[in-house]
Amino acid sequence: MGEERLCAVVPAAGQGSRLGADIPKIMVEIAGGVTVWDLLHRRLAPWVEHIHVVLSPPGEGPFRRLAAGMIGRGEVSVSVQEAPTGMGDAVFGAAAPYWAGHDAILVVWGDQANLSSRTVGEVVRAHRESAAGGGPGLTLPLVALPDPYVEYDYDAASSTLLGVRMSREGEECRPGGLGDVGLFCLGVDGLERAWRSYLAGARPGAVTGEINFLPFLPYLSREHGRRTTVVPVADPAEARGINTPADLEFTRRTYLRCTS
Repeated sequence: MGEERLCAVVPAAGQGSRLGADIPKIMVEIAGGVTVWDLLHRRLAPWVEHIHVVLSPPGEGPFRRLAAGMIGRGEVSVSVQEAPTGMGDAVFGAAAPYWAGHDAILVVWGDQANLSSRTVGEVVRAHRESAAGGGPGLTLPLVALPDPYVEYDYDAASSTLLGVRMSREGEECRPGGLGDVGLFCLGVDGLERAWRSYLAGARPGAVTGEINFLPFLPYLSREHGRRTTVVPVADPAEARGINTPADLEFTRRTYLRCTS
């Protein structure tokens, strides 16, 4: 895996209520006993030293049973986000002691079952190349989407992430804009200090009232001078998380097609 030590951090406190499930979305079955967690683990494990999963209080016990072997071997650890206070709190709250000793973290949303192994590998390689040039970096896989839920404004000439627009906060995203695939790689050096600095001036979202994680990324790039590397993703399907029954059905069809 090279010299740089990576820890994957998977915020997975979301319940599958819109899917009609009473378990965390990360535990939802895709096909034949294979869960979202199984797919994420397969794609992350070859590239990281450790995987840390952040769960809700009701989700902790069921997930510990599901991943008991991996937890017992020390490959996976778990923490609990006591209240649904956003992805940033999940990453920088209870999870922080588990990733603080690594060189970089790979933040992966817990419902990104359509993420490919190829994309994970390309992001890790690109981040390591950037880190070799000196200083903590920020690496994002982005894909052009017909109707992005989140849109990123990136200046390639200066390797700077200028901003992010979020539909969930009432901000307009442009057709054909660059969206993410629920995967973000951040160098650890100075990261917690930068998060605290961001919190001091961050404004709550206009709709949700939350302090969002995603605007922290352009803050890191602009205010802290982090060289930002964008890894192009060709397949828009990788951006599709599992939020609705239609998303789940799409993921199941895609999985069965790829395994047939």
